[in-house]
Amino acid sequence: MSFNFFFKNKGPFSVKKIIDICSGEVHSEQDFNVKIHNMMDIFRARENDITFLNSIKFKEKSLKCKAAACITSKKLKKYLPENCIKIIVDNVLLSAAKVSKLFYPESEFDHLDQTLISSEQIKNKYIDVKFGKNVLIGENVQIGKNTAIGNNSIIEHDVKIGENCSIGSFVVIKNSILENEVYIKDGVKIGSKGFGFIPDKSKNFRIPHIGKVLLMKGVEIGSGTTIDRGSISDTILGENTFVDNLVQIGHNVRIGKNCMIVSQVGISGSTVIGDNVVIGGQAGISGHLKIGNNVKIGGNSGVIKDIPDNKKVMGYPSMDFKKFVKNWRSNGQR
Repeated sequence: MSFNFFFKNKGPFSVKKIIDICSGEVHSEQDFNVKIHNMMDIFRARENDITFLNSIKFKEKSLKCKAAACITSKKLKKYLPENCIKIIVDNVLLSAAKVSKLFYPESEFDHLDQTLISSEQIKNKYIDVKFGKNVLIGENVQIGKNTAIGNNSIIEHDVKIGENCSIGSFVVIKNSILENEVYIKDGVKIGSKGFGFIPDKSKNFRIPHIGKVLLMKGVEIGSGTTIDRGSISDTILGENTFVDNLVQIGHNVRIGKNCMIVSQVGISGSTVIGDNVVIGGQAGISGHLKIGNNVKIGGNSGVIKDIPDNKKVMGYPSMDFKKFVKNWRSNGQR
């Protein structure tokens, strides 16, 4: 699904304009007046898009990249197709953030939604929806039949909510799509800007967040949980995944189907979690990791590296569960 309807795209821009923004170099005779229409991650970039490549682990995908241009480093440019315009920079992520801000300047902060009006004023538009008191609804919001929204909740512009959903009280939803039968408990915040920045000499450069949150059918979110929208890609929770109270899910995180995430878990940005994963309370998962299918992570664990399918881990740093128990017993614990 496209996320562009949440933020206005100021493009297209010429390759030359983008090179200037990046302070980049291009070692070719390609046409710098080519128009670039959008900023996309390397997995979804199309012929009129620009993307970025900052890690060799994406080389299999980058060799098949369809983007017109790519921001990358000298070492990684060989992993891109010949017809792709390679913009060489010193700091790939910083340059990508600057280009993202060029296309979507409104995504750098969470600005006040000035389109919000009371549900009482437009209740005839949502004849099959139940509203509590003091609910505010933004422009172009879609809400499916038999959905209920609790007191003092805010649904910002262009959000889409499916049928038979339950949204609690004091909930804020922005830049998000909720499929059918999604259950959101009280005090949840979904779709806010993530904690993303890049150190740049004497200050931090804020990364614009132009992605969205997608909650698929049957997802349940516990009270006080926060789910950040994606920076360039999206934050996605798969079907029938249940999240307990007070959980933090960072930007670009992707969680599979039928997962159970217990209270006070923290999942850092861009981590991918498979299907049928169970994460115990107060566990912490570092960013940019891959957690396989059917993995079980014990409570209070600290995950700092990838975990393959069907593993059971515990401890800090997390280790095979049997090894953890053996170490625990050898230290005199019974």
